[in-house]
Amino acid sequence: MNKINLIIQREYQTRVKKKSFIVMTIVGPLLMALLFLVPILIATLQDDSLKKLLINDKSGNYKDELNALTNFKISYVSETNLDTLKSLVKKEEFDAFVSIGDSADNFAVQMYAFEPVGLNLKQEISNLVEKKVEYKNYERLGVDKAQIEAAKPNIPVKTVVWTEDGEKTSSSELNLIIGYIAAIAIYMFVFMYGVQVMRGVIEEKTNRIIEVIISSVKPFQLMAGKIIGIALVALTQFLLWVVLTFAIISIIQVFLPADMLTAQTTGNLPAGANVGNTPMSGDLGEILAAVNGFNWARLGISFLFYFLGGYLLYAAMFAAIGAAVDNETDTQQFMLPVTIPLVVAIVAAQAVVQFPEGALAQWLSIIPFTSPVIMPIRMSLTSVPFWQLGLSIGLLAATFVGMTWLAGKIYRTGILMYGKKTSYKELWKWLKYS
Repeated sequence: MNKINLIIQREYQTRVKKKSFIVMTIVGPLLMALLFLVPILIATLQDDSLKKLLINDKSGNYKDELNALTNFKISYVSETNLDTLKSLVKKEEFDAFVSIGDSADNFAVQMYAFEPVGLNLKQEISNLVEKKVEYKNYERLGVDKAQIEAAKPNIPVKTVVWTEDGEKTSSSELNLIIGYIAAIAIYMFVFMYGVQVMRGVIEEKTNRIIEVIISSVKPFQLMAGKIIGIALVALTQFLLWVVLTFAIISIIQVFLPADMLTAQTTGNLPAGANVGNTPMSGDLGEILAAVNGFNWARLGISFLFYFLGGYLLYAAMFAAIGAAVDNETDTQQFMLPVTIPLVVAIVAAQAVVQFPEGALAQWLSIIPFTSPVIMPIRMSLTSVPFWQLGLSIGLLAATFVGMTWLAGKIYRTGILMYGKKTSYKELWKWLKYS
């Protein structure tokens, strides 16, 4: 056991001191924080300069609506000669000239400019004319548009979950996002650090370092130490990502101008609803209540187990692949069967979120090769029966033990094999060795 501990320490200390680990530990949280910051910056950096428009409204029906356009200075003209209008637009530095049709059968809108116009301007003009034409059509048909608008219902659905501690507000959208983030994080870390195990084995094998190491420890001890050591590296980086991401977002919120944050949160409020001095919309309040009511402890424990269980299962297979080949190019033929279950799990996640109680979701959350990705999604969306959770955990643990035993037999033989192209037939022979 002391030898395994030494190998774990070596793998851990060697990797956490690498520049790549330090850089990714810093860059990862920054990228996550940017996902929070970029939408706010985009909203504040939009071009709000005053646009000058020259408009020929042949019908004369759109003046009130056009004057209501924000960020536009409107001038009207009756001239129809395009050459004259062209020189006028250029002389007076208008951004564009807009021509609007003059009859019920001709509501065509044409826009002329010396440079391509922005999508926002085009969309605003289009929406304005469409709405006016819609009202005209209602008048022509003798329909009261105001009554139709008043009859349209707006019925928000508030989800409440009954628990032993009372009622808790829930949000299906929030649960979906949390489940997806957990699943993608497990997929990413399992694949990324599993490949590191494989590359580490190949590197030691090709540099003949392994021949010296094997003289002191058993192959299985070396494999176990390498897998566990890299698992601790993955956990360290993940926990640092979580802590640093929340720290960076908190710092950003402190230094951002208050109006940038309130612009994202203001809306229709219940009486007296607020968070500190910042107004809080009903939607945001419901989301925050759902966040507080979410069972973070259950998801955290299950995430940690499936994160470690999934990594240990796949890391054992990646270690066996690394021991079976002499270089990374030769790994391709063995990588496909290992990675297919992970890819299937990510693809099937779209169906699982729609039917978390369906047969597909149940089977994929129980099968050990897909359960590390699927089960956290199911647990965030619905209450998984205890027997299914227990069966999933038991099968994952048993499969890890069995796969580690099989990988150990391949590792023991393949770690000292050089210069020979390994095939599936050859691997089968190694597995049958006593």
